[in-house]
Amino acid sequence: MSSTARSQIRAAIRLIDDESTIRELASSAIVPYRQNRGVSDYRLSEDPADLDLDRVVRWISTDAYWAKGRTREVIERSFANSFPVGLYAASGRQVAVARIVSDRSTFVWLCDVYVEPDHRGRGLGTMLADWAVTWAERHDIKRIILATLDAHGVYAKAGFTPVGHPERWMEIDRRPPFG
Repeated sequence: MSSTARSQIRAAIRLIDDESTIRELASSAIVPYRQNRGVSDYRLSEDPADLDLDRVVRWISTDAYWAKGRTREVIERSFANSFPVGLYAASGRQVAVARIVSDRSTFVWLCDVYVEPDHRGRGLGTMLADWAVTWAERHDIKRIILATLDAHGVYAKAGFTPVGHPERWMEIDRRPPFG
């Protein structure tokens, strides 16, 4: 998707100020993408009821380098306490997922972005990152962060840059090492 198309979508979403209208539109949106083989359609949904949690749990607990071994209970709780989005193929099967953690006022963290291997390389990761940017803009939130080991280029297409002042950030990370 071109940066012009992304800007137009973001501008259209900003015009809608009724949260229920936004949810209704987002849950039924068909999001096209273009690749060398032609055009295919994916449906983007912000409705948590649309998530295929069995699929999401399998992806995150067994294939996502940052969360291998995470329990079903933890994954379900994390999605229940976040703002999730799913991407669905024309068949209706879920092929990607992401979630936002936010106070809905000052801060957005985009995390657990996962695209099924057979659907990678088609712009879906960038589509999810664009969704996060638009979500933050709808809530007038000025800061969005994420962490990635190897997908910097994907997120750069949506406007993400390295942390401006990493010396200001600190963390406590008690997770086991991954990689």
